[in-house]
Amino acid sequence: MSNTGISRSSNSIIQLRADRKPAGIYYYSRKKKRLKQTLKGMLSLFLIFGLCFLGFLYAPVKPFEMLRNLWVTSAMTTLNHQYLATYLFSGAEIQEIMDNNKAADLGNSHPSNIKTLGIENNTGTELIDISQKGFKGYLLKVNNPKRVKVAATRYLGEKGEKAEDIAKENGAVAVINGGAFDDPQGNGNGGQPLGILISDDKILYKAPVSAFDIIGLNNDNVLILGHYTLNQIKQMGIRDAVSFSPFLVIDGKPAITHGDGGWGIAPRTAIGQTRDGSILMLVIDGRQIGSIGATLKDVQDIMLEYGAYNVANLDGGASAVLYYNGEIVNHPSSQYGERHAPSFFIVK
Repeated sequence: MSNTGISRSSNSIIQLRADRKPAGIYYYSRKKKRLKQTLKGMLSLFLIFGLCFLGFLYAPVKPFEMLRNLWVTSAMTTLNHQYLATYLFSGAEIQEIMDNNKAADLGNSHPSNIKTLGIENNTGTELIDISQKGFKGYLLKVNNPKRVKVAATRYLGEKGEKAEDIAKENGAVAVINGGAFDDPQGNGNGGQPLGILISDDKILYKAPVSAFDIIGLNNDNVLILGHYTLNQIKQMGIRDAVSFSPFLVIDGKPAITHGDGGWGIAPRTAIGQTRDGSILMLVIDGRQIGSIGATLKDVQDIMLEYGAYNVANLDGGASAVLYYNGEIVNHPSSQYGERHAPSFFIVK
């Protein structure tokens, strides 16, 4: 035994204890190592997925070309997410994709092809569920087109209104959103229409341009689609109208014969008329689980299936809404619910 009174074996134990690291440090080290391995694995998977995705987008195979077209057209028709296309494709490539997918310009509809006589007493409406792969919505059939009119916000130029408010103010059974409006960065208040806005034979707004894209009804209750000057609009007796585009069916002829229509996948609203005069109002939900949205070709094909002879695309996206019999029947995509808008098609 040494002078200190501590044996060699005791010294060895003390040294071992001094050299030994706390168990918590080893646990932390192992946890940190596992985390690094997990992050490396996730990064590898992300890179592999990214390379595969880029391969799909650029592959010269038809299914992948369709995916690429949907990707580009969907991105380029948004206000805030065009970078999803511009980051991956050149301006020339994007323009080519957009040009190859857009609806053809078929000119103006011919009112004489629609026969609305003899339907004055047929005042019924029918709400039809629409359910297809990737989206859901509703088609409202209005037998008597005389019941369909355009209503505007009471605060035109200041702020828009919601479909429910428009219904109450006008005693309407049904309401869908209507024409274009100024919407900077998706933050507009819906008060400023674009193009032209006519309600009950009164021109409530007209842009300082020589001609307008017209989606409206004349005094014979025929849906008019076309590009007209103000004088032509007056001569044709157009009683109610908004502006939007494109026209999807003109005189029974579809405008989209290849591609998806050039507007990608989104919530949609459209209006059409059959040859016997019935009005068709279509609203498709989008940007949500169970219904991601529809292409313009989807809209065109649905309307043709239900007998539409003329069809126009209306404002869609977060604005797409259908009010019927006292309630909103679709599911608007905005997290805030219905959007405010300046114009609506209503059924009285």
